[in-house]
Amino acid sequence: MNEEKTAIRNRLRRIEGQVRGIAQMVEDDRYCIDILTQMQAVKSALARVESAVLKNHAACCVSEAIASGDEAEQRTKFNELVDLIERSRK
Repeated sequence: MNEEKTAIRNRLRRIEGQVRGIAQMVEDDRYCIDILTQMQAVKSALARVESAVLKNHAACCVSEAIASGDEAEQRTKFNELVDLIERSRK
């Protein structure tokens, strides 16, 4: 878990640096397509981090709810995932 957390933090720090770089590109009046290309790279990097966090959630929180046998907890975790998916479609 700690290795995963460290990897996610490192990815987020790289993304943070990319966003600062994009802000500097805007400030420097760089070519719009270059800025947009970098923005797409940030979105892609965020999607990869999102996927890693989701996998971690499924591996830990959801699997623990299933193993517990607690139907209310299982329903809660299931509903959380459904809500997340619905929000991502908007």
